Amino acid sequence: MPIRVFNTLGRRYEPFEPIQPGLVKMYVCGPTVQDVAHLGHARTYIAFDAIIRFLEYRGYRVFYVRNITDVGHLREETGEDRIIEGAGREKLQPMELVDKYMFAFFKDMEALGIRRPNIQPRASMHILDMIEFIKGLIEKGHAYVVDGNVYFDVSTFPDYGKLSGVKYEELIKHRIEPDPRKRNPADFALWKKAEKGYLLKWNSPWGEGFPGWHIECCVMAIKYLGEQIDIHGGGQDLILPHHENEIAQAEAYTGKKPFARYWLHTGYLTINGEKMSKSLGNFISIRDALKKYEADVLRLFILSAHYRSQIDYNEQSLSQAEENLRRIRDTLNQLYELVDEAEERGEVPGEIGEARKAFIRAMEDDFNTPGALAEIYRLTRSANSYIQSSSKHSKTALKAYYGAILELSQSIGLLQNYKPAKMKYPADAAKVLNILLEIREELRKRRLYELSDSIRDKLSEIGIIIEDTNKGPRVKFRK
Repeated sequence: MPIRVFNTLGRRYEPFEPIQPGLVKMYVCGPTVQDVAHLGHARTYIAFDAIIRFLEYRGYRVFYVRNITDVGHLREETGEDRIIEGAGREKLQPMELVDKYMFAFFKDMEALGIRRPNIQPRASMHILDMIEFIKGLIEKGHAYVVDGNVYFDVSTFPDYGKLSGVKYEELIKHRIEPDPRKRNPADFALWKKAEKGYLLKWNSPWGEGFPGWHIECCVMAIKYLGEQIDIHGGGQDLILPHHENEIAQAEAYTGKKPFARYWLHTGYLTINGEKMSKSLGNFISIRDALKKYEADVLRLFILSAHYRSQIDYNEQSLSQAEENLRRIRDTLNQLYELVDEAEERGEVPGEIGEARKAFIRAMEDDFNTPGALAEIYRLTRSANSYIQSSSKHSKTALKAYYGAILELSQSIGLLQNYKPAKMKYPADAAKVLNILLEIREELRKRRLYELSDSIRDKLSEIGIIIEDTNKGPRVKFRK
């Protein structure tokens, strides 16, 4: 079955067919590094990490570019560059601030197990490329100069609005440039004039200034991936105006359509129903979240919702993700431990092939991670049923369950660093445990189930799990 994706451009499902067979060229908008990254960022980059890993699992080679914005991203309310604003807040030079939070972002991505892109270009290192690109737009009649500022003339690009469906009346609300000399209120800045003393500025044919935010991703995507790419992604808040403007600039400059074949956008991560963002002051940093939850728990929580859906951060959802992860690991640990005592016989259970096919079908349906996770859970339950129902286990079956659960989990980025866990206790502690188990078995024989269950429950509270099987009690240790 071909992969099918929901393309924001056209608002429809389409079969996924990259420009060059076997190669996927992907660009995802990176962070503006003026502060620590938060879970809203994690939501987007974990989602795209899972998409990339699955594409590779299905045999594609993915060439992935994610930028670093370190200039030109102006705050809509004030028109102030976010980097300069952050530098003032922390009493640092702008590029000091950039280095501080850029490397903090890299560290956060690594801690979450998010794969590093092939290229991570910084906007400030591509100013000359942007200037040449802007000069080309002026020459082609798509841009004009007003006293050191350069604006894109939206009227020269009839397709403007095809991504977002924006109407003219709405469009002008998304323009922070108040310059009354613009030809059209909807026109947007490609280059901004810098006043005397401005901290981030470069020489250009139009005087000292700095690039507009929207030109940056457009230029870097084309420089490293070519004039037409397969997937362009980011959060849904970037659809307008950022991605709409990228399309206009790229297609006006190259004359080629579409700039990106598929536009994929992640939904918001909210807290109490409100979008998580720095400007609202309601964000939870990745660093703080990792102090409370391990990376696989956060990943499982985020992948439990479809990438296009809104997901709300709450303790109940995180606790459920923690429990689901524990069950998967416990099953893997038990499968691993049983192999040594199993018999050299048997066939691969049919449930494994069925679950693998269903997992792939879910992911091929617009990267439906909730559906894919459901198949991993189903496979885990099937493995546990096999363990409980049989007194003699097959090495073939145990290894097949173990391999399939780990394979499918890792294909979307879960359990990347998993190693089978065998808890070691001092010899005396093991003797005490065996005595308790003997007492519990004697209580069960006498049908004193309330007392035997009490021993089991008390042991569970300290991480010692007792499971009653046909072969007698089995002990598992939970970290």
